[in-house]
Amino acid sequence: MNEDIRIHSWPCSYYLDTSKQWVSGKLSLTPVAIKFTADKTGELLVNFHLSSISEIKKESSNLIFSSLTVLEKNTKHWFSSLQPNRNVVFNILEHFWREQLLSSQSAGAEAAALQSTKGKELTGLLTGSQKRLEDTAKVLHYQGEQFDNIMKGLNKIEGDMDVADRLLTELESPSWWPFSSKLWKAPLESKPKETATVSDSKNQEGIIIRIPVIITHRTDSNVKPGKLTLFASGLEISDCNSQVIHRFESKDVDDIRVHTPYEISVRQRFIGKPDTSYRLLSAKMPEVIPILEMQFSKKIQFLEDALGFVGATKSPQVDLGTTIWQAATGLVGGVLQPSSPVGGKEGMDNDQAQLQKQEKISQEEAKELKQILQKLKGLALETEAELERQDEALDSITTSVDRATLNIDKQNRRIKRLT
Repeated sequence: MNEDIRIHSWPCSYYLDTSKQWVSGKLSLTPVAIKFTADKTGELLVNFHLSSISEIKKESSNLIFSSLTVLEKNTKHWFSSLQPNRNVVFNILEHFWREQLLSSQSAGAEAAALQSTKGKELTGLLTGSQKRLEDTAKVLHYQGEQFDNIMKGLNKIEGDMDVADRLLTELESPSWWPFSSKLWKAPLESKPKETATVSDSKNQEGIIIRIPVIITHRTDSNVKPGKLTLFASGLEISDCNSQVIHRFESKDVDDIRVHTPYEISVRQRFIGKPDTSYRLLSAKMPEVIPILEMQFSKKIQFLEDALGFVGATKSPQVDLGTTIWQAATGLVGGVLQPSSPVGGKEGMDNDQAQLQKQEKISQEEAKELKQILQKLKGLALETEAELERQDEALDSITTSVDRATLNIDKQNRRIKRLT
């Protein structure tokens, strides 16, 4: 991810301590730094890393102006006349500062606890691929449940058509017909139907991912921190106290716009009343966008500032599949069978020289890689079986829809003749 991407910028004033005066300009936030540029001179007056910040506070300058102070090492920076207001800027800055600190701490703990070896790198890559495949399986499973519900609804329509056929036959029979009343008393014969089992997993719906976000609703001044939770059936926006603000089902979402790699907007259109739209900003949004792109492929739109993120996320993954599988298969095989050479004889000397410099994969790492590969294989086979089942369900749905359409047309013609 490019560290120079501008996440947000706000017009404001900065107190320049050397000249003892306020300078108007723009406060900018990037994924790792805070910058302030003067309007008149275009000079970069402030540029420091988020990890160097020790405190962000709301204060007042000269008991008049509401200001925002950022304590960077031993220097306090004053920002005032913030637009749209001070609370908006404070919430966004605090969010990215906190997430930067958490990511730095976790990265430092991992670096101290684990040594970066080739086996660990491969394990990390395979674990990421496994998680992505599991997320895809969740979405696919929910899609299968929707097909089952459609099939169940079509079977109910067929049953209603049978009842309509009996009632219309009764109405079409002459009043003197002696056997017409038996049609009312005859028990309804249940036709054997191919109903797919629908598991009651709606209440046991699993969470794909949950991240902290800054929520903007309608106006830019209405900003507050909260959470974004992504389910297989949709997404949910809640506040810091886990109180649901709004839940979008997958069918309710009309479009998702990716403004930057860190900011998206979700909208549901209405006729005759205002649309429901939320704008979400988060330091962890790059983790969510690929899942949204997979889940709402026909509804997601990348704006100009986010097009670079699309290329950055898609192009490496084209090589990721071959790289992971070739590297993992070759290295696991090389560890389990060290006597059998992986490559040809031409580059054996160079390969041996490089292997001496690099750390070898231990038996434990090879065993872990093998287990992950087996899990990936199982997930792939289950996904393939689910896709085949859904193909059969789609064929059954198509046949049932055609049959229901013919029955409805037939009953409509009979009703018109009666009227």
